[in-house]
Amino acid sequence: MNGWTEKVCGMTWGWTGVRGTWGGEAARFSMEEMAKLGVNWVAIALSALQDTPQSTTIRFREEPTVTDDEVRWAIRQAKSLGLKVCLKPVVNCANGTWRAHIGFFDHEVPGEPSWREWFASYGEFIKHYAAIAEEEQCEMFCVGCEMVQTDKREAEWRALIAEVRPIYSGLITYNCDKYQEGYVNWWDAVDIISSSGYYPIGEWESELDRIEGVLKKWNKPFFFMEAGCPSREGSPHRPNDWSLPGDPSEEAQKCYYEDMFAACARRDWMRGFMLWDWPAKLYDASEAAANGDYCMYGKQAAATVREHYKQGLLIT
Repeated sequence: MNGWTEKVCGMTWGWTGVRGTWGGEAARFSMEEMAKLGVNWVAIALSALQDTPQSTTIRFREEPTVTDDEVRWAIRQAKSLGLKVCLKPVVNCANGTWRAHIGFFDHEVPGEPSWREWFASYGEFIKHYAAIAEEEQCEMFCVGCEMVQTDKREAEWRALIAEVRPIYSGLITYNCDKYQEGYVNWWDAVDIISSSGYYPIGEWESELDRIEGVLKKWNKPFFFMEAGCPSREGSPHRPNDWSLPGDPSEEAQKCYYEDMFAACARRDWMRGFMLWDWPAKLYDASEAAANGDYCMYGKQAAATVREHYKQGLLIT
C-alpha cells in the first residue's frame, strides 16, 4: 500500500447519521449537490452512542443511529454518482463528552469498567459495519476516529484490525486527531494514515513539516480524513471549535480553504481530503450567508473547493 497514489478529492457526508434522515428526496438532493463540487470520494459517516466516556456498551443498533438499510442506501447512492466510498462508523458519548476522552484504568480493577469490556463492544460495532462495507464494496473503511485516549492501547487496536481483515478486504485507515499523528505506535497495522486537519490558518507549513516526519518513519500514504472550517468570524484560527462565538462569514471560510489548499498542494505526499462536512439534509441555498457551520453549500468556499478539486484531478 506504500505506493497508493490516488488523489482524494472528498467530502464527509451524512454526519451524524440520525435515523430517518438517510434516504428520500432531501438526502438524494444533498448528495447530488455535493457531487457537483467535483468530489471523487465520500466518507459516509455515522455515529453510535455510549452513555458516558466510562461506559462499555455501544448501542449501535438503537436510535438515533441510522439503520443498516439507510447505510446501504447512502453507499449505493454515492456509487451511483461515480464516487468511491469510505465507510466511517464513529462512537459518541450521549452526555456530550467528546469521544477523545473515552478512557479507563490502565490496569483492570474488579468492579470498575475496563478497556477489555469497552473494546469487546467497540469491536462488535466496528466489525458489524466492516461486513456492510465489504458487502457493498466500499473502497475504504475507517476503524476509528479521534480516539485519543484509546490510541495508547496498541495491543487492542492491533487485535481489532487483525479481526477486521478477514471481514473486510479493502483499504483500512484510522483517523487520529489533530496533533496526534506522531503518537500512534501502530500505524503499520493500517494501510493508510489519516488525521483530522483542523490546523489554524497561517500554521499549515509547520504542521505539515511535522506530519512529513511521521510519514517518513512509517512509509505510509496519508490524507486528511477530516479538514475544514466554519464560515464564521474567528474560526480560521480555531477551525476545530464548532461552538466558537462569531458572526457568519463566508470570507473567513474561503480564506481558510485557500490557505490550507495552497500549503498542502506543495507536498507531493499529500493524497487529499475528506472535507468536513456535508449534511444529509441541506439548508436552503438562500440561507447560506446566515449559516455559520462547516458546510460550504451555497457559500464562497464552494467555488474554492470546486476549483481545487478540479485542478487536483487534472494533475493526477
